Amino acid sequence: SRQLGALGIQWDRFPAIIPATLVPPRDSIHWQRWQRPLSDAEKAASASHRAVWKIVAQGASPVLVLEDDALLMPTAVELLARLDAAAGIDHVTLETRGRAKLVGRRYPNLPLVRLWQDYSGAAAYVLWPGGARKLIARADRSAGIADAIICAAYDLASWQSDPALAIQIDQCGSHGMTPPIPVTTSIGRIDRSIYAGLSRPAYLVYRHRRIVAQIRMALR
Repeated sequence: SRQLGALGIQWDRFPAIIPATLVPPRDSIHWQRWQRPLSDAEKAASASHRAVWKIVAQGASPVLVLEDDALLMPTAVELLARLDAAAGIDHVTLETRGRAKLVGRRYPNLPLVRLWQDYSGAAAYVLWPGGARKLIARADRSAGIADAIICAAYDLASWQSDPALAIQIDQCGSHGMTPPIPVTTSIGRIDRSIYAGLSRPAYLVYRHRRIVAQIRMALR
């Protein structure tokens, strides 16, 4: 609230979906279609993004989507003001998490580069209605964590702000910044215990999906 107010950005808060209110329910086979078992927190976070995508898909203009621990750079306002008139874009990520990205040509007259392969991050992005519909269709076919769905959507005309204009607050230390608030997360704390109780055939199905996804990414 403080940072968006200081930047003059009008905003609405979307209450996050929680595991108990998941649709489909958390034990649905829908959530078993990714590369590994998903935690309940991951399912809820993915469903929250999908619910916002549905709102964006019904509109006529691009929308800035922020997770609650996103930190914007002040110069993000300048880019956001110019994106309404940009053509041929489905999605712009503002974020960096310190991982390499595969990028291409520059967008004419905007600080953007074509994003051919990202690997993580859904804390701060701009989404167009057409892009939202593509992500909804992908999420309906194959559940996954939100940033993985975005990164694997190769039909998305995706761009990267260059320089990056947002981080998650847990990245502050990597940039020599003091976090404005203390943060903890229930996302990303995944270990081998997620496979506990799986039958051997079910485990092999997940491993097969993982290998296929990695090959697909390598071909990309």
